[in-house]
Amino acid sequence: MHDPIHRLTKDDLPRLRDFWMAQWGADFIVVHDQIIQYDEVDGFIFDDWLGVITFMIQGEECEIISLDSLNEGKGIGTALINEILSEAKEKKCRRVFLIATNDNLHALGFYQRRGFELTALHRGAITKARKIKPSIPLMGQNNIPLRDEIELELIL
Repeated sequence: MHDPIHRLTKDDLPRLRDFWMAQWGADFIVVHDQIIQYDEVDGFIFDDWLGVITFMIQGEECEIISLDSLNEGKGIGTALINEILSEAKEKKCRRVFLIATNDNLHALGFYQRRGFELTALHRGAITKARKIKPSIPLMGQNNIPLRDEIELELIL
């Protein structure tokens, strides 16, 4: 049986751009006042793009930039998280962290069930990000006003 996970390559970047356009509404993501372009990240792809995780390693920190599973509840997200944790340990990172939005209750639960802890609340960060990316909606999932970033981390 083949490994369903493979590393994102330069050849995958056009498809990653299209994937981000479909999932995130742009070919960039705004997080902690930074614009992160689709071609600046590393990542892993599950099977034929059923799931994608992107990340950046800087020094001893690995930041998950995006995680998308097109078929939830099948272990795709967990497999991709495990791949990142292995990569981060191999690269001698001391922590893996990410930003979730205040409305994304599903993601907040998902990451906490996998050992991540809430470490910071960045009040108004999404309101500021909307100045850079006006397509970010005012109302988020679960009919919750979309305005804050919540940082989660897992210490390795």
